[in-house]
Amino acid sequence: MAVEKLGARIKRFRENREMTLEQLSDATGLKLSAITALEEDNVYASIGPLQKVARALGARLGTFMDDVVGGDPVISRADARELDLSMQKTRDTKACYRYHSLGKGKADRNMEPFFIEIMPDDDRSLSSHQGEEFIIVVSGRLKVLYGKEEHILDSGDTVYYNSIVPHYVGAHEGPCSIYAVMYYP
Repeated sequence: MAVEKLGARIKRFRENREMTLEQLSDATGLKLSAITALEEDNVYASIGPLQKVARALGARLGTFMDDVVGGDPVISRADARELDLSMQKTRDTKACYRYHSLGKGKADRNMEPFFIEIMPDDDRSLSSHQGEEFIIVVSGRLKVLYGKEEHILDSGDTVYYNSIVPHYVGAHEGPCSIYAVMYYP
């Protein structure tokens, strides 16, 4: 997603489907101000709202991250990985989440694999969306809020959960990096 920003891509998809901001807000259950910030300021905190937008637009989440379609197998070399998506909480803050898509190029994928770099952040907002998530902590410590439970994971630890349950995943006491595989039925 080096050329076109996420917000511009979502806006293009919405306009191609002749959908208003209000209609997209209604279809996702997200506030109109959140949809506007996403499109105009390229701001949003988690993958959950993006999944809701993708579903409302009849697209895969990965559609917003790549246009290149290749054949199987898709190989992602660690030293050639590109930043595909960077998310921050507000217009004037640095990125809290840096997503590197590992499935880029596979058009018919049912899972979204990512390498994610996470910076510490005070916002612990829970999100929920359909599907499942599997995470492996690569470095640092990861805080996982799942419903009313709180877990701190260390390097090498994993978590697998139904993402319909309200959850939060963030860095704990310093930067953290993870591999995450998200499945959306």
